[in-house]
Amino acid sequence: MADLTVHGAGVFGLTIAWVALTRGARVRVVDPEGPGGGASGGIVGALQPHTPNQWNDKKQFQLESLLIAESFWRDVEATSGIPTGYARTGRLQPLSGDREVALARQRIADAKRNWGDTAIWQVIDGEAAGDWRPPSPTGLYLRDTLSALIHPRHACESLVAAIRARGGDIGTETTAADTVVWATGWQGLSDLSRAFDRPVGNGVKGQAALLRHDAASRAQIFANGIHIVPHLDRTTAIGSTSERDFDDPRATDDQLDDVIQSATELMPVLKGARVIERWAGVRPRATTRAPVLGAWPDRPGHFVANGGFKIGFGVAPKVAEVMCDLILDGTDRIPDAFRLESG
Repeated sequence: MADLTVHGAGVFGLTIAWVALTRGARVRVVDPEGPGGGASGGIVGALQPHTPNQWNDKKQFQLESLLIAESFWRDVEATSGIPTGYARTGRLQPLSGDREVALARQRIADAKRNWGDTAIWQVIDGEAAGDWRPPSPTGLYLRDTLSALIHPRHACESLVAAIRARGGDIGTETTAADTVVWATGWQGLSDLSRAFDRPVGNGVKGQAALLRHDAASRAQIFANGIHIVPHLDRTTAIGSTSERDFDDPRATDDQLDDVIQSATELMPVLKGARVIERWAGVRPRATTRAPVLGAWPDRPGHFVANGGFKIGFGVAPKVAEVMCDLILDGTDRIPDAFRLESG
């Protein structure tokens, strides 16, 4: 019997299983959809920090996770032999008006205070931005060096191989266990809402596209609410929509066509690039907009790790670390704002 059973083979479940294995636990991961069957099997993978102003525990947690991400994913790759697509290549964002420029400049001092020497937040002109950039009404851009990217699907494949190489088990059928982690995505948040008779979270559908365009090692672009992510495998992802109401969670439609058209208008170099995949999935969004982590009240030996929403891959290394501290060592380092009771 496994020391730990993890329900859910998305990024939270897989990273928790991986870290638990590296600490000597016996682990089984269970998911009827298979690894990466939900939102974690997507294609965008923009790991962007929150703005460095109005600092709080959530932003500190995210910062710490982004800073350990390189070594985390490097270790996974070294064990699995499968690239995750991780790279810290930064972000470029056009500044659309005087207010946006002023805010970006004000936050330079915030970044120095809260990020320290770990990354740079700066305002640059078009010449400094280079030729991989969208137009900017002001001629200026925000650039940060903390943002990174990952290929979500490849990262899940790498985690699965690493877990199995370490002796972990991944299957589709539930088995009995004394210690259980529930990392079951948006459906899990709905289950928690019913269990606690209050809103804990729900699902938000997103749609994205993958283009055959090689801009590997370039910065990711964020403009007009659109992410343009140049993956290391020489594809470029475009996403994504946010839909609270949906019927088919995996169907793409005209909304994605609009996103693709907007992206190619922003970056004409993408015009004519072949769309090699259209993707849709549902991301788990907690009502607090922060991950829901910790012990499940009144269910001894059961724990929850859910609600990654748009920052799931960015915070996953730190989520796995603090969850394994709690489950395996009894050390609770979870921020209060992340606790199930906080909702």
